[in-house]
Amino acid sequence: MCSVFCFSFEGLAQNGSKRAKLISSFSFRQLNGGIVVVKARLDNHADTLHFILDTGSGGISIDSATASRYALPLKESDRVVKGIGGVRPLRFYKNGTLHLPGVEVNALDFHINDYELLSEVYGFHVDGIIGYSFLRRYIVGIDYDQNLISVYEPGLFVYPKNGSKIPATFTTIPIIDQKVTDEKILSARMFFDIGAGLCVLFSEQFVQDSLFLSPNRKTVYTQVEGIAGKISMRYTTIRKIRLGPFRFRKVPLHIYEDDVNVFNYPAVNGLVGNDLMRRFNQVLNYPDQVIHLTPNSHYREPFDYSYTGMNYYFIGGKVVVTDIHQGSPAEKAGFLPGDVLIGIDNHFTNDIQQYKALLQNAGAKLKVLVLRKDRLVQLTLKVASVLR
Repeated sequence: MCSVFCFSFEGLAQNGSKRAKLISSFSFRQLNGGIVVVKARLDNHADTLHFILDTGSGGISIDSATASRYALPLKESDRVVKGIGGVRPLRFYKNGTLHLPGVEVNALDFHINDYELLSEVYGFHVDGIIGYSFLRRYIVGIDYDQNLISVYEPGLFVYPKNGSKIPATFTTIPIIDQKVTDEKILSARMFFDIGAGLCVLFSEQFVQDSLFLSPNRKTVYTQVEGIAGKISMRYTTIRKIRLGPFRFRKVPLHIYEDDVNVFNYPAVNGLVGNDLMRRFNQVLNYPDQVIHLTPNSHYREPFDYSYTGMNYYFIGGKVVVTDIHQGSPAEKAGFLPGDVLIGIDNHFTNDIQQYKALLQNAGAKLKVLVLRKDRLVQLTLKVASVLR
């Protein structure tokens, strides 16, 4: 399969005839849902930090605990950040420098956010999120076959010949158009958000106004984490999605009650996340306002239709069950809030990423060992499917 390094000639970029120069290539870690994690250093500090690369971020940010550890001088502002889960006021660390492998990015204004919940979701300390403030300066290639990021100076860029440019509108967060089919065929304007570890998310208002889904559609409730905490969402599937020349069937769909109008509905109807987009090697050319997608080795992987109705987080060095949805497979199996996951089948790793992968297996019947107060309990969990 061709990576971002397999090129064909495509003519001049909008910003001139100078050929885009490769600055650096470096590896990244891919988490469940396609989340991209890169290592970087801040200013002159020697510590290696972990940042999530996120096209859904309109800037760049540092975790409040990391800022406190480094005693960073912070400035208050009257600005707010709006995201899934709510709105928060912003404080800034001004004029910082981010050192990625082989790339030094200067004059960055980091906003401060609390990423304790994200750290509990992913099982390691999330030090920050890299978004528009970085991406707008470079051409960035993301290769999910090799887990490799390539950073280029803006200029004439030669795109992989077996891919396609996707029409996009660029503000701080790119917006793409896609055709969606269920009860009817609609065009939907969606944020392109590789920091979201899901496939597709629609606002509840869009679903209700468009009558896109049947009112009798059976959905289940699940929990998603956003900047302001945990959010309950409806969960089902879409019959078809078309993204440029690429088509997918039976795609998992989350439906979000957008009380603070994150999407500025009706201007934007939802977002496309990286559990869908990781199936393409991506070239993100913000300077020329181009998103280029090339199908990769994950293109035909089955979607995750699993549903357990159980939420769990990495808390105090343990994988702890926190929430059980009524009527869910987890409730029927006998799980309780406070249970500590010790092992799933023969896996006793205390690795929340591995446990997530094992539980994302619709139809599987799993033996789960939990620590409940001071005793071990074995439960049998049958993972359900939302596939209709």
